[in-house]
Amino acid sequence: MIPISDDNPTLRFPLVTVLLLGALVATWLFAQGAGLDPSLLAASVCNWGMIPGEITGRARVGAGFALGSGMACLVDAEARNILTPITSMFLHGGWGHLLGNGLFLWIFGNNVEDSMGRFRFVVFYLLCGLAAAAAQIAIDPGSIVPMVGASGAISGVLGAYLVLYPRVRVNILVFLFIFIRVIAVPAWMMLLFWMGMQLLEGLPQITSLGSKVSTGVAVWAHIGGFAAGALLVKLFQNPRLVQAHLLLRGRSA
Repeated sequence: MIPISDDNPTLRFPLVTVLLLGALVATWLFAQGAGLDPSLLAASVCNWGMIPGEITGRARVGAGFALGSGMACLVDAEARNILTPITSMFLHGGWGHLLGNGLFLWIFGNNVEDSMGRFRFVVFYLLCGLAAAAAQIAIDPGSIVPMVGASGAISGVLGAYLVLYPRVRVNILVFLFIFIRVIAVPAWMMLLFWMGMQLLEGLPQITSLGSKVSTGVAVWAHIGGFAAGALLVKLFQNPRLVQAHLLLRGRSA
């Protein structure tokens, strides 16, 4: 299921959401070379992606993780590593990774921003990203695999949307064999289905089989971010904006 839009109007232009999207695209184009130079892409992921074992000190300095094309990311003890839970939020591993995250942020971020106000939304977004990083570290503290992507922070936005607007209709693209259809479902259905898929993928990682099973996706960052968003949203929402938003939806229905 791919969300393509929702039936949820906004009170004002989603400036922060647009700026975040711009920051993600700019980082991909200028800091990561749009993926056109494999060595530049690998260096950005290795140097500024979050490696749990570097944060916890449980990974051996000099241990390497293969990045393809004869390249490897080596564990180090640089001071910059402490910044990687934040810097990793703005990096991506490919065009599909970037576009997928950008789509979810655009569809769900504007309404969450609308219900918090711009400054609160920035703080909320970053806190969810940090919670996502913490969850991934907790599940595999000695990992030497770099984690990059905005999906942890965006998962927090999804968790907030679930709490704020569970009944809003979300239009999703569904592939049924050779047929492609757009159907509208309540946000709670789409978001809980998405969360369920993350849990199904993540649970094997905390069993004895987990060390042998890896999809290359930091699903526990998604789970941690989503949970943080659902828990923190009531602290960050602006009741006046939420009420105005509900009135706007009522007039638009």
